[in-house]
Formats: sequence, structure tokens, C-alpha cells
Amino acid sequence: MVQRTEEILLNVGPQHPSTHGVFRLVLTIDGEVITHAKPVIGYLHRGTEKLAEDLQYTQIIPYTDRMDYISAMPNNYVLVHAVETMMDIEIPERAEYLRVLAMELNRVASHLLWWGTFILDFGATSPLLYAFREREMILNLLNELSGARLTYNYMRVGGVKWDAPEGWIEKVRDFVPYMRKMLKGYHQLVSGNEIFLHRTKGVGTYSQEDAINYSLSGVNLRSTGVKWDLRKDEPYSIYDRFDFNIVTRDAGDAHARYECRLEEVEESLKIIEQAVEQFPKDGPIMAKVPKIIKAPKGESYVRIEAARGEIGCYIASDGKKEPYRLKFRRPSFYNLQILPKLLVGQNISNLIAILGAFDIVLGEVDG
Repeated sequence: MVQRTEEILLNVGPQHPSTHGVFRLVLTIDGEVITHAKPVIGYLHRGTEKLAEDLQYTQIIPYTDRMDYISAMPNNYVLVHAVETMMDIEIPERAEYLRVLAMELNRVASHLLWWGTFILDFGATSPLLYAFREREMILNLLNELSGARLTYNYMRVGGVKWDAPEGWIEKVRDFVPYMRKMLKGYHQLVSGNEIFLHRTKGVGTYSQEDAINYSLSGVNLRSTGVKWDLRKDEPYSIYDRFDFNIVTRDAGDAHARYECRLEEVEESLKIIEQAVEQFPKDGPIMAKVPKIIKAPKGESYVRIEAARGEIGCYIASDGKKEPYRLKFRRPSFYNLQILPKLLVGQNISNLIAILGAFDIVLGEVDG
């Protein structure tokens, strides 16, 4: 005879330390087993896409910073890239290299923050402190470049806001071997820990078919063995000049996503290293563009590989200085959709491991 307990309705969030933002999960639990899960989003909704219809293109850039505020540089880029595509603008080489360096440094910083907070979700404090130590070095570099630590407003239609300050490239060059050394320490500290392995291996598993059907992207797609990275498969900017690997795993579980992100840090360091060596000694950082940007009549959609997956920008223009319509494809929003399917039947102790492995940012989910 199977004993059943009374089902309980349990709210996880919206204010919860392990939801990594204001996110609410309404769970129905039978004992400690989840029988139903309903995500509730919208607590950070600011109407970015609608607000953009009353803003000039350059004025929209700071709004993109507030979507994925952990990795804002790619958000800046996808917007200006869409406008540049419509206007057929050729970007100066020096500006392209600065863009790539900024985006890849930001990707590393994002993965470091995820690593520290993911391990913190399991109760370990030290990894977060180590992750913040290295991330602080990257934020200092990005601060020197853009004048900001988190919301950069650095990209411009036609190039970048400022050139790299004197000595900045050398600092970036010195950071790469240091970060590689620290990355080995991360693996020694966490990757072989038996408790960590038990909490992540075989947890939150889904198939390639499910990943594709739910439109997952980034690490959440590549952790099922799908070899797809827009930097390689549909190169933009100058990514076709760099030698790096697409990181995949086959297990499709939380541990596979952990391994992918740490290895992606190494691949980003490869790109940074090559970009530093190839960096032009001089040249302009802005193309010749009008002071007031007016995209020609028509439509444009571009997509790039951000830290959390594929971010896209759709612009419909009627030839004015403001877009007629603007729409972002936000990777965290799509990646989150598979969550209810994964949680049903799971023990509640696996909830945070499954959610944390997705690496969501709620500003990007809510838009």
C-alpha cells in the first residue's frame, strides 16, 4: 500500500536567494516530490521594446544594458549590429577588435559569477569569493575601457564610444595566463567533489530533441551534444579570424552544463589572446555615420552568441530616427520554458540545482 500525503502549494520566491533575481515558482508538492510547477515572471518587466519606439537608436543602447545586466556588452552589440546591417555600415578594424575583447571579457565575467553562485546554491561559500576576485579584475578592465562596471553603454552605431586607454591591451594580455591558472584551481576545489557530483550528475536531464523543441540555446543546448555556436556557424564581427572550439557535452544534465561553462571560459581566453596579438596599432574607432542615425525603411534581424545563448534583435524601420518596432529574442526567456517539464517528479532538493544550472538573468526574461 502506497501512502500519500496531502499536497501542499509552495511558493519559491519571488524574493529568494537562489532564484538569482525576482522569479516566482508556484509548486505543488506531495511530500518532497514536485507534482506541478508553474513559473511566474514579470516582476522586472520595464517595457524596453515599447519604450524604444520613442527613442533614437543611440538612446536605446543604455536600455539594452539593463536586460542581461551580468553580460551587457553583447546586448549593446546586437542592437548596433542590427542598425549597422540595415545601414550597410563598414566598421573600422580597431573598433571590431575592441568589441570582441569587450564581449569575450564580459562572457568570462558572466560565467565566473554563475560558477560562484551555482556552487553557493549547494552551500559552499569559498568558490563565490574566488569567482568574485577574478571577476573584479575583469570589471576593472571594462571600467577602464567604457567608464562603467556593469551597464556599459559602450557600443555605438559605427564603432565604439572610446578607444582603449594606454596600457589597457597589455593588462588584458597579462590577465589571460592568470585566469588560466585560477581556472585550474576552480577544478581542484569543486569539480571532483563527491557531494557536488552527486547533486548535479543525472539531475535536470533532457534530450537533444527536447532542447531543440523548446528553442534552448547556448550552453543549455550544447550540453546535449548539439554543436551550435553562432560565433562559428554564422560568424559576425571578426569571429571568423579566431581559432577556438565549440564546447559540447552529451549528458544533457546539470553537470554537463557546469563543465561546458568552465570550458567555455578557456575558449574565450583563447579568443582574447588572439585578439590582443592581432590588435591594430592604430586606426579609427568609428565609421563615418550621421550625427542622427536614421535606419532606412525596411526590416532587419540579426542574432549573436551571448553568454546565456542566442540573443536576436529585430528592427522594423519607417525611415525615421526612432524604430517603428523593436523586438529582442532573449535567451533566458526561452531557456526557462523547459523548467516545468524538468521539475515534475523531482525531489524538491533538486529544484535549485536544476534552476541554477540554466544560468538565467531575470532582467532578460522579463524584458
